[in-house]
Amino acid sequence: MENQTTVPHFLLLEFSKNRHLQLLHFFFFFVLYLATVTTNLLIISAIALDHRLHSPMYFFLMNLALQDLGIVSVIVPKSMINSLMDTRHISYFGCVTQYFFFLCFEGSDFSLLTVMAYDRYVAICHPLHYEMVMNWKYCTEIIILVWVTGLLYGMLHTTATFSVPFCSNVVNQFFCEIPNLLKLSCSDINLPEVGILVASVIAGLGCFTFIVLSYAVIFKTVLRIPSEKGRQKALSTCIPHLTVVSILLLSGCIANLRPSSNTPSYLDFGLTVLYALLPSLFNPIIYSMRNKNIKSVLSKLW
Repeated sequence: MENQTTVPHFLLLEFSKNRHLQLLHFFFFFVLYLATVTTNLLIISAIALDHRLHSPMYFFLMNLALQDLGIVSVIVPKSMINSLMDTRHISYFGCVTQYFFFLCFEGSDFSLLTVMAYDRYVAICHPLHYEMVMNWKYCTEIIILVWVTGLLYGMLHTTATFSVPFCSNVVNQFFCEIPNLLKLSCSDINLPEVGILVASVIAGLGCFTFIVLSYAVIFKTVLRIPSEKGRQKALSTCIPHLTVVSILLLSGCIANLRPSSNTPSYLDFGLTVLYALLPSLFNPIIYSMRNKNIKSVLSKLW
């Protein structure tokens, strides 16, 4: 496909040419997808149905579950269908759509985790002002801003990436991923996309710094709480969020900072699954394990 400026479709990563391994890949993704959808839907149902969970913290958690549902629903079903049908094809429009929505959900996901750090900061460091600061009007405005930020993030990346011609249509990953699509560009450097990536890294570092500083102040405040029970209660609301942020950042860094390779490998596949899919599965589990109210409601639902 040398010197070709447009491609009618893309070819995604073929897990294996062996039919049994293809079916194994389908079954693995089906179980992973089913578990992720089930756990996130349970969290959403629990928060929506129980009045005790109608507070800003759980409102943010419900939106996080919606974003996690979006992430897996955008990329997993197509990979499952390809394995089942023994094909690698994804249309040009399908790739654009997948790329756009994946980035939208990922961008809003990290933005929301930053907001949730601020929520914990206000709740623990300024408890007397919590209801006044984190009122429903303010929380709704924040959520709208989070989703708009995700949409803009996805729109900018998608426009920049697909505005240049591609010299190949072979994507060495099971979905349309940023690094692999950039390798297909006919130009050596995609300046618009590089600029957006730099801006994204700066924004991401800003969010990370805000989260770290928030928790530094939170832990300093927690240590001043006289009772051990009070300290444990305060930490119990922070540890799940901190764990979720750590998993997302560590898996993302491991997957995206690895040396670039022009040939597909099971290691690349595994690392991509690690950062793209597993956080969406573990987020609701982590929150439900550490939260007595959610466990109580989930046991009633079950």
